[in-house]
Amino acid sequence: MFDMNKARELKKMMDEITARLETISVDGEAGDGKYTVTATVTATKKIKNINLSEELIQQGDKEYIEDLIVTALNRAMDKAQNVAEAEGRGAAMGGLFGM
Repeated sequence: MFDMNKARELKKMMDEITARLETISVDGEAGDGKYTVTATVTATKKIKNINLSEELIQQGDKEYIEDLIVTALNRAMDKAQNVAEAEGRGAAMGGLFGM
């Protein structure tokens, strides 16, 4: 039988996990040495910041810059996914699915 109290507890725990994930930021980097891009995203995969090195901007190769941005964002998103999965596993071990 469906237990409304357990459903509320589950929703509360999921909301807490989501709120915690919003506070976690991870970086993805691309480039080499002085030509770098750093993308920062939350564990919920919201882009917070993209930083391009001054040398990269001065270098001026638009296609290269675009490639580095995509690579940095993909790396950051992969890290965010890993963090979210780890948080989910932690919640499961902490009793989320033992309700």
